[in-house]
Amino acid sequence: MTDWNPALYVRFEDERTRPAAELLARIPLDAPRLVYDLGCGPGNSTALIAARYSNAEVIGLDTSPAMLESARTRLPGLVFAQGDAASWRPERAPDLIYANAVLQWLPDHPVLLPRLFGLLAPGGVLAVQMPDNLAEPSHRLMRETAAAGSWAEAIGDPAVAGRVGRMLEPNGYYDLLAPLAADVDVWRTAYHHRMADAGAIVAWVSATGLRPFLDPLAPDAAAAFLEAYTAAIDEAYPPRSDGRRLLAFPRVFIVARRAP
Repeated sequence: MTDWNPALYVRFEDERTRPAAELLARIPLDAPRLVYDLGCGPGNSTALIAARYSNAEVIGLDTSPAMLESARTRLPGLVFAQGDAASWRPERAPDLIYANAVLQWLPDHPVLLPRLFGLLAPGGVLAVQMPDNLAEPSHRLMRETAAAGSWAEAIGDPAVAGRVGRMLEPNGYYDLLAPLAADVDVWRTAYHHRMADAGAIVAWVSATGLRPFLDPLAPDAAAAFLEAYTAAIDEAYPPRSDGRRLLAFPRVFIVARRAP
């Protein structure tokens, strides 16, 4: 895929940061020494971590040079490094591995999450938040639009572009980590974000879930795809009583603590 667009991502920063803050609030650690923020993006989640754990060494990790540049500008006193959570191994065992809205992009969760958990120091915590919205109209209509137009061949299998089948059910994550952990907390929350109109919903997902559908397309085809997708979104998310649209956005949270 092309590189991430920090400006587009932070357009809805308040909404994106809310689950990051709620994940952080449930972490049962008082004074971790070493913290990694996997998929740190433009540093919005890293800023929360650094504020809570002001005495910790906090390191942000991301694959995107543009996101890392944005994070370094925001938080010049912290360390940010380029790396892929799928293969990343720290030089020292961290007390906290924090992964907000990143692991849903990676395959093979039955291998990935136990591997990350195994990197923790004794007593350490793996804290994960992932969007769980592939069945929502916002994402279902990506796949339907991709399969229905002249752009279908360029996009390929909509299920692959849409990451269908990568995530487990919440119970699956519990069963995966419970035999390894001293304690596991798993929950699912559906946010309902107030959006100005259908175009705002499309702008939101253009920074994330739509990217694998748009990246293979020439500009004219991408514009036509967006026009068709926006029309479908406009129908799927009708105006509420105040004229706004409500974007339902389920997310899965996992907090797993290693034995001391």
